[in-house]
Amino acid sequence: MTDLSEYQFAPKPTADRPLLGQTILVVEDSRHAGEAMRLMCMKGGARIRRADCLKSASRHLVSYRPTVVIVDLGLPDGSGLGLIRQLATTTPRLAVILAVSGDPGLEQSAMDAGADGFVAKPFGTVAAFHAAILHLLPPEIRPNGPRPVMNTEVHPDQSALRGDFALISHLLDPDADEATLGYALGFARSLGRLVGDTELADAANQLERTLENRGAYRSDLSHLAAIAQNRVGAAGKVAIRG
Repeated sequence: MTDLSEYQFAPKPTADRPLLGQTILVVEDSRHAGEAMRLMCMKGGARIRRADCLKSASRHLVSYRPTVVIVDLGLPDGSGLGLIRQLATTTPRLAVILAVSGDPGLEQSAMDAGADGFVAKPFGTVAAFHAAILHLLPPEIRPNGPRPVMNTEVHPDQSALRGDFALISHLLDPDADEATLGYALGFARSLGRLVGDTELADAANQLERTLENRGAYRSDLSHLAAIAQNRVGAAGKVAIRG
């Protein structure tokens, strides 16, 4: 059961800042996705922290009591499903546990693990992202009345996007082990969906098929790594409208 006493002295949400009073922990390995969520949460008035892996999330949760935790399911040190299971059994219960993923097929697994909701990447508008959180909050702490639809854009820092592409290129070492390659493919596919880069996502899918069929994969791996490396220099602003 959620303990509502902690909201007694929290700022009250308003129509234009519907997340005012919420403290949010985002557990997300992608710098670009994390920055996008940070900007969208801040536009709603929330306070936010980010952890980039399960270990970092655990450290935050020792001393930080968020009202909302947003968990990406593909993290470098394991699946976010385990963290969701842990949070779902914590007493008092967090107000909202929201799962996010670049793989829409993982929604049922997230819900089975104890998530309250699921958002597939790309996130859509700022207003839609806010709504995904707001409709899961207890009625007592939701903003009342109609809210204006934000006709704004968030622009995640292009250095964050370059960092994500550079990470993919770094992970795609021909001598990388199976776990590292699996993580790199999931990361590349998710980033491709987030920014609308179908060439990147398609190349990740092709490499995954080759690996599953135990085929000669180095050509596909080099192709995906080259795409990611080319994007490092070409990365620009990717707008998420709200």
